[in-house]
Amino acid sequence: MHPELHLHAPAEGAAARALVLDTNIVLDLFIFADPAVAALRALLQQRRLHWLATQAMRDELERVLQYTQLQPRMQFYGVTAQGVLAAFDAAVQLVDAAPRAPYACKDADDQKFIDLAVAHGAVLVSKDKAVLCMRKRLLTLDVPVAASIVVQSKVNHSPIA
Repeated sequence: MHPELHLHAPAEGAAARALVLDTNIVLDLFIFADPAVAALRALLQQRRLHWLATQAMRDELERVLQYTQLQPRMQFYGVTAQGVLAAFDAAVQLVDAAPRAPYACKDADDQKFIDLAVAHGAVLVSKDKAVLCMRKRLLTLDVPVAASIVVQSKVNHSPIA
């Protein structure tokens, strides 16, 4: 089971929480319409999460979209690389690459996501095992890491306030 991050639904007009998404989550959002990212998709569409990325992240996505093994899936879902990149560009705020975070990831390709999340105090959403195993360390830097986001209402049903 992948770890979930339970967020309270942000109030209308509240400041959006910063967010960093790894490439596989982006594919789930824009190609596969994975139900596991439905809450994330809704919060992004409502601008209640503020998605940050760097040019290197966009370049990685562009490279991944050219993978031969991905082409049949893209055709099945009726999406093109250009369409995915346009959706990415419309949803994300490109920022400068972040300085190296205090913790290093075993997978060097994932370090840029960790660095950016740490620099901005952002939520990091990834299904990558090398990232997920760093959850406790990154939480010490106020960077929650999860494979999916679940939105909870702010109603407290507990008898203890």
